[in-house]
Amino acid sequence: MISTTQTPPLSPPGALALGRLRIAVELKQFFRDRDSAIWNFLLPVLLLVIFGSIFGGQDLGPGIDVTFSQYFVAGMIASGVVYTSFQNLAIAIPIEREVGALKRLSGTPMPKLSYFIGKIATVFLIYVGQVILLLIVGIVFFKLHLPTTGTQWLTFAWVSVLGLIACTLCGLAFSSVPKTAKGASAIVAPIVLVLQFASGVFIQFSELPTWMQHFASVFPLKWLTQGMRSVFLPSEAQSLEVAGSWELGRVALALGIWSVLGLVLALLFFRWQLRKDE
Repeated sequence: MISTTQTPPLSPPGALALGRLRIAVELKQFFRDRDSAIWNFLLPVLLLVIFGSIFGGQDLGPGIDVTFSQYFVAGMIASGVVYTSFQNLAIAIPIEREVGALKRLSGTPMPKLSYFIGKIATVFLIYVGQVILLLIVGIVFFKLHLPTTGTQWLTFAWVSVLGLIACTLCGLAFSSVPKTAKGASAIVAPIVLVLQFASGVFIQFSELPTWMQHFASVFPLKWLTQGMRSVFLPSEAQSLEVAGSWELGRVALALGIWSVLGLVLALLFFRWQLRKDE
């Protein structure tokens, strides 16, 4: 007797499962482009060595045992978040789009959220390697002190995670702005450079003009640098901040808002294809 029972069709994997599978693909693609991968790790280290060597011995204020090089290391770790996430994605994704890689992905069942999960996880893993390099250079050459309390390490963790999520999602959204792959670097790199100067990476933030401080406060990098300073600088260095404190509550709020806003912008503006092909 022939059974008429039919095997129910397998349900397709969900967005999270597809996102986990996408992580391995993204990592392979990143490390296959050796030149890009190497410079992604080396650029923050080179900037740290150059600026730290030039301004490293300058004290930031009377009665505060902090040199500019130590102040700068915290800023470069924050900048590493932006380099690895926003800048890298806003330049690399237009290239993927132009060569048709994203168009092929759009024909698969993978939703945007799975693609975003793959990018965020890949950025996080790259950032871990980048931070290790920056910390080694900071400790060996610039007398950087590692956090000594669990609270500081916890702050480092949540500032890093929120910053990575916010900047990655903003990078995904902004990747639709450049009209061509060649023009992406010319648009993105100056934006990152301006934000670094305005956010107190290269210059002590409290020494910047008031209007520039207000401008920087709108964007995530200012809050990232402030959060990182709270981790790597002694408590008396709070007096160097405009508000006279680390304002960690505001840091969390600003990065949280940018994470939500970045997700909304990414879902609204991220494109699989070139505008002319839509």
